[in-house]
Parts: sequence; C-alpha cells; structure tokens
Amino acid sequence: MGLTGAVVCGFLLDLLLADPPWIPHPVVAMGRVITALEGWLRGHFPKTPEGELRGGLVLAAALPIGTFLISAALCGLVARLHPAAGFLLQSVWCWQVLALKGLAVESGRVFAALNRGELSAGRQAVSRIVGRDTQGLTTEGVIKAAVETVAENFSDGVAAPLFYLLIGGAPLALAYKAVNTMDSMVGYRTGRYLYFGRAAARLDDGVNYIPARLAALLWIAAAFLTGHSGKNAWRIWRRDRRNHPSPNSAQTESACAGALGVQLAGPVSYFGQVCQKPTIGDPLRPVEPEDILRANQMLYGAGVLALMLGIALRTAILILLRGYQICG
Repeated sequence: MGLTGAVVCGFLLDLLLADPPWIPHPVVAMGRVITALEGWLRGHFPKTPEGELRGGLVLAAALPIGTFLISAALCGLVARLHPAAGFLLQSVWCWQVLALKGLAVESGRVFAALNRGELSAGRQAVSRIVGRDTQGLTTEGVIKAAVETVAENFSDGVAAPLFYLLIGGAPLALAYKAVNTMDSMVGYRTGRYLYFGRAAARLDDGVNYIPARLAALLWIAAAFLTGHSGKNAWRIWRRDRRNHPSPNSAQTESACAGALGVQLAGPVSYFGQVCQKPTIGDPLRPVEPEDILRANQMLYGAGVLALMLGIALRTAILILLRGYQICG
C-alpha cells in the first residue's frame, strides 16, 4: 500500500484510539533524551550567554538529525525483514505523530469540568495541554487557553506532521516532532532558556512556517464547512495573523478567533513571569465553554481536509513525476 496507505492507516488509528498510555510513545523518549542532553550540555559549556547559545545549538542539531537517522534505519531494517512489518511500523509511527483525537479529548475534559461548574478541575485539565501558568486562571482564561491550544496545536499536532509524513514518511515526521518537542521543553524566551532554547525555538519557527499557513487556510475552510463564520475567520486571519511573538502561532489562532467571533490571546504568565502578548480577534461576544466544542468541530473538519488535500497533492505529484520519467 505504500506511504500513502500508511498515512491513512495512521490517521484512522488516531481517530479511533487517540494516544493510549499503554503504548510506548516516541515523544516520551525524545523528552527524556532532551532532559539528559540539556544536563550534559550545560555541564560542558560555559555558563555564559555565548556558552548557552552553543549548547542549545548542539541540542537543536543533534536531536532531529539523530531521530531521523535512527528511525529511517529501523524502517529500512524492518521493511527488509518483511514488507508487511515495514508497513505496520510506518503506520504506527504515522499514528503516533498525529494528535487530533487526543487534542479533542483533552480539551473536551476542560469543557466537561467547566460545564459542571468546577473551575479548579478545569484549571487542572487545561494544564495538561498548555505551557502557561494555570493556577490563577479565571473561567474565561481557562476557556481561552483551551481554545487557543486547540487552534495552535492543529498546526503542529496535525497539519505539520501530515505535511512531513507525506513528504518523507515517518522518519521525517518524527524528526519534526523532535524539533517540536524541543521547542515545547526549552524554547521559551524567558528565564533559564532565554539563550539555551533560542536555537530550538528558531528551528521550530522554520519547520512550521509553511505548515502553519496551510493550517490557517484549512481552518478557514473548515469554518465554512462546519457552519461557523468562515468570512470573519478570513478577515481576522488577514488582520491578526502576525499578533504573536512567534511567526506561526497566531496563524490558526486568528482564524479560530474570527470563526468564533471572540477575542483570544493577550497577557499570559509563564513560570510566574507575565508575557504581554497582543490580543487576537474582536470581542463580538464573551467566550463561553461551548467555544471549546466549536473549536473541536473545526479541528476535526480541518484535519480531514488536510489529509484529503495532502493525499491529492502527493498523488498528483507522483503521477507527474512518473509521466516525466516515461517521456524522458
């Protein structure tokens, strides 16, 4: 069935099973490697801004390259043992780099807690999917955090992995996840990671540049298809897509804010330090817990569109290349 078949199988497995805790996940292994490498590098480079920059650069290069080489070697070895085993391994890894169902499930838990009137449970639930401080969030803050992470993580949890899967299979997608995991662990622009995490953060910005913009367009299309305001999603995306310190994060957040007719973003606290971020969208109405479910509707719609569009483009390119080889 080839790579396209493995991607489809992985996508369906994600929709059916999400991320079962009983299956070892490569991102967990990546996190352990990052922690170990960070400790080792901090001990071997000078404790100066320049030393931390160099140590962070080594980490940013070593992890994705190592991940790609190891996973590519394993895919090749298993496929040589038996083609069906190679297809199975690709399918499982395609499944594990996707986070559509898991994101919807986790954000759904936030909605359920708020719907019961349990703010503390909502804070705890949203802390599982965001990096910001959640202890002091109001109900509005919890809702915004959940909606923002659904929109933002559609890009790096669904659209970008599919983008790299359809280009280079599981090894390239796993290398992408290595970059993404590094950014989530050390890519902060404050505190102890201001210098050490700079290379990881910039690399993450680079690998997400094209997928984030494709993800925003897919989200706008999904807004039309799911009965939300696609027209306003387009308007707010064009106006506010740069309203974030990251060149990519506001792409899908702005489309989501416009589709819902709410205002997202604004000041956020990380590790006790408040970051002043601009707002995204217009406050046409207050946010409400149901906005989490509405965001999830668009998440599923955009995910299916991303898969269909990606397969169509890959198939068209392969047909053109084969035709060129025959003519040549």
